[in-house]
Amino acid sequence: MPAADIIHDAVKNALIKDGWTITADPYVIKYKDAKLLADLGAERPLAAERAGRKIIVEIKSFLGPSPFHDFKLALGQYELYRRLLQLSAPDRKLFLAISDLVNVGIFGRESIQEIVEFLQLSLLVVDLSKEEIVQWIN
Repeated sequence: MPAADIIHDAVKNALIKDGWTITADPYVIKYKDAKLLADLGAERPLAAERAGRKIIVEIKSFLGPSPFHDFKLALGQYELYRRLLQLSAPDRKLFLAISDLVNVGIFGRESIQEIVEFLQLSLLVVDLSKEEIVQWIN
């Protein structure tokens, strides 16, 4: 099993604080001969709906020497997971969890913002020191 990202526990705690129930840590994505591990599966019941909202969260800290290399790797993993989830678990929505500092520093770059918008990436931004979700970007 791969090692958890350095911000894994902070993201997990932020989701729990926000009312989510962690249902898988890690979440196994299975489709035909593919078996991959996303960081978290979570559910949150909605009062107005009989069935709750289900999400999968892939967590990235972006601590490598090149932010663009880290983004390229995260983007490839995100797209692979998103496509496999569309085939195997279409009721689940994939989010890429990042820290608020990464959101400002790396994802604040104009080139990265355009790619995020173009590919319609769903982001979960977490304040690591408070272990709180500060923004959902769908």
